[in-house]
Amino acid sequence: MQKASEYLETLRCRMDNDNLKKLLAIPDFRVHQFVAEAAELCNPRDIFVCSDTPDEIAYIKHMAIASGEECAALSTPGHTFHFDGYFDQGRDREVTKFLVPKGDFLDPALKQIDRDEGLREILGLLRNSMSGRTMIVRFLILGPANSIFTIPCMECTDSWYVAHSVSLL
Repeated sequence: MQKASEYLETLRCRMDNDNLKKLLAIPDFRVHQFVAEAAELCNPRDIFVCSDTPDEIAYIKHMAIASGEECAALSTPGHTFHFDGYFDQGRDREVTKFLVPKGDFLDPALKQIDRDEGLREILGLLRNSMSGRTMIVRFLILGPANSIFTIPCMECTDSWYVAHSVSLL
């Protein structure tokens, strides 16, 4: 396990001062660790931290259009659209694998893989996957806000479309 100073150095070399300041405003070390480990694994050129200001939300939408991930050619002002590519069907039963701990089994109709083996495969696919791109960090909640059912979570993506979609949900 790395030290806090090593995580901070990982972040510092990929973030400008404004984005680093936004991230460090969150006092939970686990947040810094999570983003630093994601950056080490995915190797983005830089990191943009979204703190959900209207300007940042507009910037994300602009980048989704500018990158070609979304299109604004609709008759309704402010609306955009996105089409998944033919090979972007991530829930295809033939290629979706369920990670299962040793000794556990799911329905035989589901394609299963040992959890440890599956994690190695996933980490291998993620290694350098954001090279030359920007990692966008979003902070979200699952469930209703301010409830015992609220689950805080984070998203690290290099897709401006994915980051924009979060604002719509």
